[in-house]
Amino acid sequence: MRFKRALMWAAVAFVAFYLFTRPAQAAAAVNGVFDGILHGADRLAVFASSVLAGSR
Repeated sequence: MRFKRALMWAAVAFVAFYLFTRPAQAAAAVNGVFDGILHGADRLAVFASSVLAGSR
């Protein structure tokens, strides 16, 4: 349990360091993650729509 907590704090420290030393790259990384999530949700919506339209 102590190892997990130490690993979590190390990850938080790395993220904070990355945000303060390279804010433009950090913003681009966050933007890329959100773009990926939105693209995946869009593809899932298209799949669900096609499944529901085919079952009628």
